[in-house]
Amino acid sequence: MTTSPHDTYTSPLASRNASPEMCKIWSPRHKFTTWRRIWLAVAEAQQACGLDISDEQLDEMRSTLEVTDEDMELAAKYERELRHDVMAHVHAWGDRCPKAKPIIHLGCTSQDVVCNADLIVLNEAAGLIASKIGRAILALCNEADKHKSIPTLGFTHYQPAQPVTVGRRCALWAHDLEVMEFRVRLLRQHGFIRFRGLRGATGSQASFLALFNNDASRVDEFEQRVIDQLATNDHYPQAHGLMGQTYPRFVDTLILSELAGTASVLHKIATDIRLLSNRKEIDEPFGKNQIGSSAMPYKRNPMKCERICGLTRFVMNLVGNAYDTAATQWLERTLDDSSNRRLSLPEAFLALDGALDLMHTVASGLVVNEAMVRKNLMLELPFMATENILMEAVKAGGDRQDLHEKIRVHSQAAGHRVKQEGLENDLIDRLRADPDFASIHHMLTEDQILNPMNFVGRSVEQTERFLKEVVGPLRERYKDDLESLGSADRGV
Repeated sequence: MTTSPHDTYTSPLASRNASPEMCKIWSPRHKFTTWRRIWLAVAEAQQACGLDISDEQLDEMRSTLEVTDEDMELAAKYERELRHDVMAHVHAWGDRCPKAKPIIHLGCTSQDVVCNADLIVLNEAAGLIASKIGRAILALCNEADKHKSIPTLGFTHYQPAQPVTVGRRCALWAHDLEVMEFRVRLLRQHGFIRFRGLRGATGSQASFLALFNNDASRVDEFEQRVIDQLATNDHYPQAHGLMGQTYPRFVDTLILSELAGTASVLHKIATDIRLLSNRKEIDEPFGKNQIGSSAMPYKRNPMKCERICGLTRFVMNLVGNAYDTAATQWLERTLDDSSNRRLSLPEAFLALDGALDLMHTVASGLVVNEAMVRKNLMLELPFMATENILMEAVKAGGDRQDLHEKIRVHSQAAGHRVKQEGLENDLIDRLRADPDFASIHHMLTEDQILNPMNFVGRSVEQTERFLKEVVGPLRERYKDDLESLGSADRGV
């Protein structure tokens, strides 16, 4: 019976969320081609260290390095028989290069190949994540620069608080992402994602020691040659000092923790935008023919930010899984990590990749409704201006305590009018009608005491300083990556 792709489950992370670039990094073909790269590096190093391996055998391996569809089918056939994925690919590749078949996987245990390949893939995936964090930061910085002088109501406890500017709020979002960009970059550049090396079945290198006639110096040379061959400019060219059969699984917790930290920042930014969307101050980009609701045609839901929150929540919850896996690795190794890591590692990267692409799309097309921003601010600003009003009235000769009481009474009445009667804030009108404030009536205007920019502190200066410190280095660091990244909006 013919089975359609529509008759089987497909992960929505691949079909709806993650980019083609990230999907390719975690693809079976890329993984198995990486295995062949490792086997080739092992054979080349073994030849260089004196083992009887011919140039002809190495050439045969090099000419068949890329895994073809036929190779995948043949390996799947072998795995059904052997019940061992690594040995299935050893046999499949051996069929493609029969002269090299006797020396493929020589002296190795499965994890000499699998662990090193996993670490290469993790490093590549972390590099793509770092680039996309950088891209999202730059998009937010562009909005910060554009709106740095637009005052807006600040919030603490989600209650009106001292004003800031729209640009400073965007810069604050960018700042938190910039912290995570630094931390993800550290994973790659400072040895957290280092190679497993070539250590054999329990990490003691017994098989390689036997292979090189108990010459430990040749074992060390062999291992370093393999690492040097596999290392790239952005992959730390060293191996862990000691391990059992696998690289320490707590390394996965370090990686997933940084992904989760990034996810938490994205979740916070997306939530802020959703809250501001409810206040009609900010909208995420909305397509010309996009439908917000099947029942309510007027709806313009922040669906991209909602998806960001959903995806990032998933990423954050994978961290505990990694800790459980690391904690339950018995002695030199147990195999219950394998099936688990096949899910948790790629899916954490795929989900975060999709969330970052969505954030870039949102930040690049953010709609700031300046009229609503100002309206909402001016509804609350009279309350926030009362301290300034009090000081100016005292400087004009008034009694501080008497004036404080009058402002308190007028404020309570204005607040009751807003909350209980649904009317506009008339505090300033009340003060203008009070003869005790006659000396400053002329100052109760939007170009003097009620000028919103008088209340934003150093928001503009702080935004400009942040942009100056961050934008240039980020653009330089990711100039090549930014040009090569595909579209962040996949329209699903």
